[in-house]
Amino acid sequence: MHNPLGIYEKALPRGIGWRERLVAAREAGYDFVEMSIDESDERLARLDWSRSARLDLLRAVREEGVPVPSMCLSAHRRCPFGSADGALRAQADVVMRKALELAGDLGIRVIQLAGYDVYYEPSGAATRARYLEGMQRALELAARHQVMLAVEIMDTTFLNSITRYLALKSQLPPSPWLGVYPDLGNLSAWGNDVQAELRAGIGDIVGVHVKESRPVAPGFPGAFRDVPFGEGGVDFVRCFSTLHELGYAGPFLVEMWTEKAADPLREIRLAREWVLQRMAAGGYA
Repeated sequence: MHNPLGIYEKALPRGIGWRERLVAAREAGYDFVEMSIDESDERLARLDWSRSARLDLLRAVREEGVPVPSMCLSAHRRCPFGSADGALRAQADVVMRKALELAGDLGIRVIQLAGYDVYYEPSGAATRARYLEGMQRALELAARHQVMLAVEIMDTTFLNSITRYLALKSQLPPSPWLGVYPDLGNLSAWGNDVQAELRAGIGDIVGVHVKESRPVAPGFPGAFRDVPFGEGGVDFVRCFSTLHELGYAGPFLVEMWTEKAADPLREIRLAREWVLQRMAAGGYA
């Protein structure tokens, strides 16, 4: 049995339907697709999909044999739990409720939350306190829907390590529905001891984003996306070796933004081959 290797929706050609996405992922050799619900009106509209639209996706998943087990919910950048604006906080709760309802209907088991208290506002003690209140409400809803909420290690200092995730977790009521979704690119770019971080969080890791990055340095803010594999600073073999040593048996998700590339399908096939080689070198044969 191999660890499932999935592909991010935004790596697939833009403007195609869900059945076509699933077929493209399968033909490129991937095991699953991670859905994106970002802050765009187009993808936010999925939270209000009709019953027939939800059934269409379920039917396509069954017939094409490619599941959609996880959702990347970055819509909270637009309406964050930590906002000073009460209307935006109320909207954050609505987005969370609708995302959990959609996940329940589609069989999505993990919602990956971007680890931001706020995104377009200054961050501080007050935004952190409001964020914790919002996360507590979110976890209560997640328990009712039996869907895991996994916080991603991000590209800002608010949550740029698993250590910070564990500190955040300690301030929330105990919940089996809270986990962490480390992004190897983000985790590496901040200069963390990545192996120590993975060891510290292994009991909470429910998924791993496989993404290249360039590290933060004096006078350079780091490059957290659109860095081709092999042209950044992530030691993937060592990361995979550590995860294999720790017995991590969960999914890996190749995160790319190639939907507008000249040939997205070629890009994701090449990425899969590159990642599989590093996984094998790290013990995932």
